[in-house]
Amino acid sequence: MTPYKAFRIHRDNGQHSAAVEELQLQEPEVGEVLIRVRYSSVNYKDALAGTGTGQILRHFPLTGGIDASGEVVKSKDRRCKEGDPVIVTGYELSATHDGGYAEYLTVPAGWVVPLPEGLDLAASMVIGTAGFTAALALYRMEANGQQPELGPVVVTGASGGVGSFAVDLFDGEGYEVTAVSGKPDQQGYLEHLGAKEVVGRESMKSGHHALEKGRWGGAIDNVGGEMLAGITRTVKPWGSIASIGLAGGHQLNTTVMPFILRGVSLLGINSAGCPAAIRQELWQRLASDLRPRHLDEIVSQTIGLEQLPDIFQQMLDGKTSGRILLELP
Repeated sequence: MTPYKAFRIHRDNGQHSAAVEELQLQEPEVGEVLIRVRYSSVNYKDALAGTGTGQILRHFPLTGGIDASGEVVKSKDRRCKEGDPVIVTGYELSATHDGGYAEYLTVPAGWVVPLPEGLDLAASMVIGTAGFTAALALYRMEANGQQPELGPVVVTGASGGVGSFAVDLFDGEGYEVTAVSGKPDQQGYLEHLGAKEVVGRESMKSGHHALEKGRWGGAIDNVGGEMLAGITRTVKPWGSIASIGLAGGHQLNTTVMPFILRGVSLLGINSAGCPAAIRQELWQRLASDLRPRHLDEIVSQTIGLEQLPDIFQQMLDGKTSGRILLELP
């Protein structure tokens, strides 16, 4: 049997632990593919799972990582063949199924997306779940009638992975973007990605009326909590809000007034559970008309498996920006 390295997450008697371990490679079953992982990435959800801060994993032990790209080594499904370069993001990776923080990964063939022409394996993981989620937000908002003429879109948590891609993608599609960040030193970075204006979190404080003066044509929110509640009161008629993250809390205290008096829409963005047909379409677009224009700037660092614990804590402490690429040996 072939040994390989993986970042494993345990919980024994209520105690969390995680580290790089050596595992033994197993044969894929019928309907599965075995992938030699070349790259992964670090997402906020990964940091929650890897530190035990959030209840992400539903059984233990598991290999972390919600993203992976690499080549098919063995296939027990006719949809994939050996040597195919592929992407796997979301689904049950690092929830009920081993994830991409390993030299090898076995998954159901239905989870696999062929690497589209126009992307290489590294670029696909710079994009990863973060870029895919931003693209899904754009897709759902425009399907719901969002257009630049409705007014500027505001992106909260803009210096993070999803936020960075949202600024890039929405500006590229002709929207006027206002980026919200609690990191003043990221202003130049966000302006370079396409933000017309960069503001601090304090500027987003609104009154407590059911409706406030309309400021935004739409919103991409990575924060949740009071930030999202305030945005619901300040989006203009017929605008959409893409709800993505909960860094600021999972509670939402608002009223129905924005929805029934202004026709505002609150759209949930669940990239892990995205239907396969939409997933395939969006990855094709991310390699073509929606290809992010600033991939080299969005990736802030490249790390190895052993560096994951430190990066997780830095991310939870708000000390990271952009995308962190994980390269497997």
